[in-house]
Amino acid sequence: MKDGVAMDAALIDGYEVVIGFETHVQLRTRSKIFSRAATAFGAEPNTQACALDVALPGTLPVMNRAAVACAIRFGLAVGARIAPRSVFARKNYFYPDLPKGYQISQYEIPVVQGGEIGFWVETGKGAQARRVWRTVRLVRAHLEEDAGKSLHEDFHGMSGIDLNRAGTPLLEIVTEPDIRSSAEAVAYARELHKLVTWIGICDGNMQEGSFRCDANVSVRKPGQPLGTRREIKNLNSFRFLQQAIDYEVRWQIEQLQDGRAIEQATVLFDPDSGETRPMRSKEDAADYRYFPDPDLPPLVIAPGWVEEERAALPELPRAMAQRFVADYGLPEYDAATLTQSRAMAAYFEEVVRAGAAPKAASNWVMVELARRLNAAEIGIEACPLPPQALAAVIARVADGTISQAAARQVLDALWAEPVAADAAASAVDALIEARGLKQLNDTAALEALVRQVVEANPKNVAEVRAGKDKALNALVGQVMKATQGKANPQQVAELMRRAIGG
Repeated sequence: MKDGVAMDAALIDGYEVVIGFETHVQLRTRSKIFSRAATAFGAEPNTQACALDVALPGTLPVMNRAAVACAIRFGLAVGARIAPRSVFARKNYFYPDLPKGYQISQYEIPVVQGGEIGFWVETGKGAQARRVWRTVRLVRAHLEEDAGKSLHEDFHGMSGIDLNRAGTPLLEIVTEPDIRSSAEAVAYARELHKLVTWIGICDGNMQEGSFRCDANVSVRKPGQPLGTRREIKNLNSFRFLQQAIDYEVRWQIEQLQDGRAIEQATVLFDPDSGETRPMRSKEDAADYRYFPDPDLPPLVIAPGWVEEERAALPELPRAMAQRFVADYGLPEYDAATLTQSRAMAAYFEEVVRAGAAPKAASNWVMVELARRLNAAEIGIEACPLPPQALAAVIARVADGTISQAAARQVLDALWAEPVAADAAASAVDALIEARGLKQLNDTAALEALVRQVVEANPKNVAEVRAGKDKALNALVGQVMKATQGKANPQQVAELMRRAIGG
């Protein structure tokens, strides 16, 4: 198998891949989980760390209600059980960026229990390619505080500690070992990322560390017990996630084929070399010496609070995709693509509300709009083209006023010089008129041009009569050139067939 190509769920050299995930989702709260210090990213080191965050004696943690609300919303979104009573524990380990010497987390009784994430994954290649629905079971999602950050650059050969991140609220989401390939792993991570940003509990910024994945990877012969796992830590890119898993799988299989045992370990992925390397031997729960935190009472969540959060949840992406199929008649693929973000789904629905046919709106949003957004490196939230303007362009294509090619020119002009939503339709018509983009629909004039082209190209005409479509396209192209692209190509093709047939 080549580097960079995602492994399918099929056996690899007779081995089955088994992957479980732990994802740290930074919650969108203004303050930290147990203190009132700010959580904003990018501040000068140690300017957002209060007495509690730096573990000064005599300080006591106080639970952040907003962080709990985020956990409840996530649990509801994945169909999990929200524990009416959960407990915080001290997870003991000693790192320079953990000033207390322990992390406040949840262990025996987490706030979110069970649930599942469903997603589509592409399998196979070429004619064998297909989309398969997969479901990954969740074990738990628990609240905890983040550690600080060790800094190793610009310190004249020394390391420094930044405690701004210490105490930032995290929701750690743990799966069962249900994933069977790097392709499934990436699809799961993308779906989880979409969900937590969709319901508003995380900004999803992977470069800033808001969404960090740990992949527990092992291999085994089919039917055998689970193999020894190695945990790949802190993967903050979907591309690196795939590369790291693919490398780790190959490495483990080669070790076993050479008669070596796999030792449980925590490893890091080096994007420059494309390899994983050991960080430390893997700890188990006993190594952390968990015990209930004596400074925090049990977290009690009343049923009424759960119902408040349920009522505040937006329509979830899977439910919205199903509605797009049922209400708009869209293919499953279109519906899944349009619901990759709430902003894109809302934009599509605005285009339809402005009068565009759903399938046409879907095509233009997924292709032409997406291409321009990618080129500009912006999200649809910053799109300069109002949905009403796109709807007006689609309408002019539908009624034959302009061709698809002319429509793209109109979009380019509107992109460069945005217009207000309430003036979109008139702006589109004015652009079409000013630039002379109206499609030539004069049948008599087109028939005359078609006759000229037919008479001047007897060889192509003979090839058309012999069933060669390329020859017909060549003839149509000549008419389009003569009309400077203003003719309707479908109309020209039909007139050309009639002329040749006659």
